Amino acid sequence: MSEVFEGYERQYCELSASLSRKCNSAGPLLDGAIKSKQISELQAGLDDADVLIRKMDLEARSLQPSVKAVLLAKLREYKSDLNKLKREVKKLTSAKSNQAAHEELLESGMADTHEISADQRGRLAMSTERLNQSSDRIKESRRTVLETEELGVSILGDLHQQRETLLHSHKKLHGVDDAIDKSKKVLSSMLKRMTRTKWIIGSLIAALVLAILFILYFKLFHS
Repeated sequence: MSEVFEGYERQYCELSASLSRKCNSAGPLLDGAIKSKQISELQAGLDDADVLIRKMDLEARSLQPSVKAVLLAKLREYKSDLNKLKREVKKLTSAKSNQAAHEELLESGMADTHEISADQRGRLAMSTERLNQSSDRIKESRRTVLETEELGVSILGDLHQQRETLLHSHKKLHGVDDAIDKSKKVLSSMLKRMTRTKWIIGSLIAALVLAILFILYFKLFHS
C-alpha cells in the first residue's frame, strides 16, 4: 500500500465527514446570511475533495497492477460518495435560490402590490432565466475542466504503465544479449576443442601410415 495514497485518503475521509455534518446542519431554519456562508464553505470543500480524488487517482495508477486494482476500486467508492455530497449541496443551493427569489417577491409585493405591472414581472422572469442560464454555463464549464483533468490523469497513468513495460522489455533484451554472449563463448570453446581433436586424429593417422609403411618396407627388403 502506498503511504502517499493513504495520506490523501485520510484527508479525504476527514473532509467528507466534515462536509456531511455541514450539509445536515444547513437546514431551512438557518438565517440567510449564515446559510449562505455554509453553502460557500461546502462548495470550497467540494473543490478540495475533487483535488484529493484526482491526486489519489494519479498515485494509484502509478503503482503495480495488483495494488492499483485494489486502490482504484476503493477510489470508485470515494467518487460515488463525493457525487452524493455534490447532489446534497446542489439541493441546498437550489433551495436557497428559490427562497431568496420568494422573499424578494414578497418584499416587492408588500411595498406596493398594485404597482407591479405585467411588464415588470416579465423583466424579472427574464432576468431570473438569464441568471439560471449563466449558472448552468458556469457549471458546464467547470464539469468540462474536471473531465479534462481526469483525462490528463488517465493519460499520465497510461504513459507511466507503458514506461514500465518498456523498462521491463529492455531488461529482458539485456538478458537475451547476455545469453547470446555466453552461447558464443561456449561455441567458440567447442570449435577450439574440435580443432584440437582434428589435429590429434590427423597426427594418429599419419603415425599409423608411417608405421604401416615401415612394416611393409621391413618385410619387402629384409625377408
